[in-house]
Amino acid sequence: MSAPFVELVEPVSAVEPSKISCRDTAAQALGVVRDGVITGEGPTTKGRVHFSRELDAADAAWCARILTATAVEHQPVSRAEAEALFEINDAAAERSDNGRFDDLLAKAVVHHAASASGLPVPPRTVALSPETLIESWAPTRSVGVNTEVLEWIASQMRGKHRSNRTLMRLVATLVGVASLPLVHLPNVFDIGM
Repeated sequence: MSAPFVELVEPVSAVEPSKISCRDTAAQALGVVRDGVITGEGPTTKGRVHFSRELDAADAAWCARILTATAVEHQPVSRAEAEALFEINDAAAERSDNGRFDDLLAKAVVHHAASASGLPVPPRTVALSPETLIESWAPTRSVGVNTEVLEWIASQMRGKHRSNRTLMRLVATLVGVASLPLVHLPNVFDIGM
């Protein structure tokens, strides 16, 4: 008896927002973006010059389109999606996106943390928009925030060469160390700045 036929999905279709069916496929699509950032090749880099280990505005736009696909618009950002964003962040040694990815990363991680803690979050297109200030919807104090989620975020940030100041500030506020000057936060999270 022959092995069952497995249909292989064309990688480029896997990242198209119209093909995102759930948070799992969104996380997988973010993995394709990560691979493109690492190698400088692949479906998310077609038709443009892209150097390996560089994150540019088009990469950040791919991430935003994936995270705000219609199928996931009204669902909170999942841990798998947030982990994929941290992987993209780690993969990018160079940046030419004018800070868009850092903004998206901070908002997506806080969206996940708030929702995983049972706190209300706005739809993704609102929460992740560059025009929306994260302070307009993110929790501003630790009441109700799940400690395990905060520990997970800190573990993702610990020892990284590239830090996200917005995310560090929000996490610090949530764990009650906001009174420390920003320069001391790397010591709190053991992060190199």
